[in-house]
Amino acid sequence: MSTSGQPQFRYTQTPSKVLHLRNLPWECIEEELIELCKPFGKIVNTKCNVGANRNQAFVEFADLNQAISMVSYYASSSEPAQVRGKTVYIQYSNRHEIVNNKSPGDVPGNVLLVTIEGVEVGDVSIDVIHLVFSAFGFVHKIATFEKAAGFQALIQFSDAETASAARNALNERSIPRYLLPEHVNSCHLRISYSAHTDLNIKFQSHRSRDYTNPYLPVNPTAIEGVVQPALGPDGKRKEAESNVLLASIENMQYAVTVDVLHTVFSAFGTVQKIAIFEKNGQTQALVQYPDVSIAAVAREALEGHCIYDGGYCLQ
Repeated sequence: MSTSGQPQFRYTQTPSKVLHLRNLPWECIEEELIELCKPFGKIVNTKCNVGANRNQAFVEFADLNQAISMVSYYASSSEPAQVRGKTVYIQYSNRHEIVNNKSPGDVPGNVLLVTIEGVEVGDVSIDVIHLVFSAFGFVHKIATFEKAAGFQALIQFSDAETASAARNALNERSIPRYLLPEHVNSCHLRISYSAHTDLNIKFQSHRSRDYTNPYLPVNPTAIEGVVQPALGPDGKRKEAESNVLLASIENMQYAVTVDVLHTVFSAFGTVQKIAIFEKNGQTQALVQYPDVSIAAVAREALEGHCIYDGGYCLQ
């Protein structure tokens, strides 16, 4: 029995190769259903986000015994089936096939699921992915992650037509060789449609980007160029050169805003991103330039100086 008093299974139903899953996260996507079910057999069809709360789904196995195997496993397991930490209730469906639905990944949408084969994590940066897919239209958002299938990315366009053009051109193709590290011999793209329509990006980082929101916070631990300082020959801390500056703001008598910092730092070159955050009770900011040389000039000019009289200093 679950903590809510609901049994995870109903034993009175006739077995079917179609399983009915309940209590899913409301935004559960097709890829997550397949990930949960594929250890038990081949998935031939799914139907996501059904029910009044869009928290139910149907999954059709290729064979009845595969569906029985999944139900039997979780019926006897001490660990319930889960998606994103939520217990999923599984029962046989009263239908024996899912009709009027295309195979997983074939329903056109504005978000693509891209599996990048032949690479390790870190071989293909989010900037390279953005460059390749921007050839077909404005890319709104990108999220990258690792799954059992390998290194994957969700890429959001404004509409299904643009996403379809990108998929038709790039599916089963490779990222141009000159964009890849030397040790990567091939980089195969396998592209399908995602059930997502709008990705939830919380931070700009080397793993996720929202190109529609320049003021989205930058994750301080994930932004490119932020590394732990190395030690010099004398054993003292050696500052690593980077295109990202960390500014500590002291003697604050005025509100700190992204616009104020952008005005100050833009005097030395194009500012790509700014993030303001609190750390150990002190206000700090990350300022990203296109390259290390611009950042070095800005640091040399601004370090230890006040922005205006009685204002605050940048260390």
